[in-house]
Amino acid sequence: MLVANGVKVGINGFGRIGRNVLRCAIERGEFEVALVNHKSRRLDFKAINDLTYAQTLAHLLKYDSVHGILNADISATEDTIIINGKEIKVYAEADPANLPWGELGVDIVIESTGRFTKGPDAAKHMQAGAKKVIITAPGKEVDGTFVMGVNEHTYDP
Repeated sequence: MLVANGVKVGINGFGRIGRNVLRCAIERGEFEVALVNHKSRRLDFKAINDLTYAQTLAHLLKYDSVHGILNADISATEDTIIINGKEIKVYAEADPANLPWGELGVDIVIESTGRFTKGPDAAKHMQAGAKKVIITAPGKEVDGTFVMGVNEHTYDP
């Protein structure tokens, strides 16, 4: 997907999967450090929602027992994780419908809590303003289930 200022991403649930989505973007050079005014495949991470302190989330992102230490400058404030100078707002909201995805211009939410795997539950992110939701666990009552290398070519936006 090509978007003028990168794809704006929100992560709901910053456990193993949520952290690895962000980590992968950083390691592959797809992490948007600063918005640029040209077409880009870069991912602009706007916010993370998790019920843990931002400082703890930053530490868990930086130091991973499987993947090792992430080669990035990572720090945190009370409500922000800073990665290579890019600030990502951290929220602690239990109800996805109350997240500011629309205000932040989020295109895609990575739903990685494991709690909102039914389509109507995940749709709360869209009620909050996100355009699409990717559920990272098997879902029920969803538009489709896609596995890279198996059937991703059948996805029709």
